[in-house]
Amino acid sequence: MTTEFTVNGQDVAVDVPPGTRLLEVLRNDLGLNGPKFGCGYGQCGACSVLVDGQVARACVMPVEAARGRAVTTLEGLAGPGGPHPVQQAFVACQAAQCGYCLNGMIMQSVALLAAHPDPDEATIRRALRDNLCRCGTHLEILAAVRRAAAMMADAEGGA
Repeated sequence: MTTEFTVNGQDVAVDVPPGTRLLEVLRNDLGLNGPKFGCGYGQCGACSVLVDGQVARACVMPVEAARGRAVTTLEGLAGPGGPHPVQQAFVACQAAQCGYCLNGMIMQSVALLAAHPDPDEATIRRALRDNLCRCGTHLEILAAVRRAAAMMADAEGGA
C-alpha cells in the first residue's frame, strides 16, 4: 500500500504493508533516527514526532494515519539559521545525559511553546510528564524549556 505524506517539508511516498508503524518507516525507510524506539507502546515519548504540529507517538501510529499530513521529526526542526531555539536551549543547558529521551522532550517542548509561548513551571512539568527520563537531567530540561521560551520571545520582539 502506498502512503503519501510530507516529512520535514519533503513529500514522500512509501509502499509498505498496512499497519506498518510510522516509526518503522521514518527510521528504516527514510533514515531518520531522531525518533527512537523506546517502549513500543506509546508511553515513554522517545518516538515522538509532530503531525500537523501536534505531538504523536510514532511507535503506535500506523503510517496510513499520516496520509496527506505533515510530519516533523527532530531532524526537521532546524531552519536555515541553524538549530531550532529549543534545540539550542537544550544544548546550552546541558539537558541531555544518555540522550535517549531527548527526542521526545524536545518535540514535546516545541509543541508546548507553540501553544503556550510563556509557560510557567507547572505548565512545563505537565507537558513533559509523559516523557520518561531515567538519567536525572530533569532540572536541566526544565531550564532548557524556560530558556527556549525566552529565546523565542526575544526573537519575536526583535522581528
